Amino acid sequence: MPEHRSRKDASRNRQAVLAAADALFARRASPADVTMADVASAAGVGKGTLFRAFGDRAGLLRALYEARLEPIRQAVEAGPPPLGPTTPPQDRVPALLDALLCFKLDNRRLALALEESGSSSPYQAEHYQRWHSTLHAVLEQIPGLTDSGFTAHALLAATRADLVEHLAGEERLAREGMRAQLATFITRVLACGPRPGWTAEA
Repeated sequence: MPEHRSRKDASRNRQAVLAAADALFARRASPADVTMADVASAAGVGKGTLFRAFGDRAGLLRALYEARLEPIRQAVEAGPPPLGPTTPPQDRVPALLDALLCFKLDNRRLALALEESGSSSPYQAEHYQRWHSTLHAVLEQIPGLTDSGFTAHALLAATRADLVEHLAGEERLAREGMRAQLATFITRVLACGPRPGWTAEA
């Protein structure tokens, strides 16, 4: 019984921390303004509890990001069109990237904080590798399209959190305008096959 209570308390504390972090990121102007001490205080837990549950600030950001992303991930893995696996690849690629762009627009501060956290390459992050792997696999199903791995990187670059923040914050580009421009870019990329006689050395 004590062990069951301990697990229940840990689960409750984790949810309280995620809810507190969620609210703090929504209120603060900059992600850097939110500290682990702020989150612990808002959640009503000790800092030790916070660090035991998430390891560090980057771990907390990843957990919150993954919790928000879960509905999209489920739709991508087993859901209906346009995100689900039964969608034709030419239609699924823009749907996947549009969903990712909308997610980052809806979670601008959190996505920016996560992508800016840590000193390692953002391309090594688990969430990035998952998106790249999914997109790469779908691109490989498109006849005539080469270099699917590089193309996946190039397309994902158009949804980077710092670019989304710049376009939405500095250039004041409206949400639908950004989505339309991304869709046009994807269409052009997918339409570009290798030209006759062209090689990488040319």
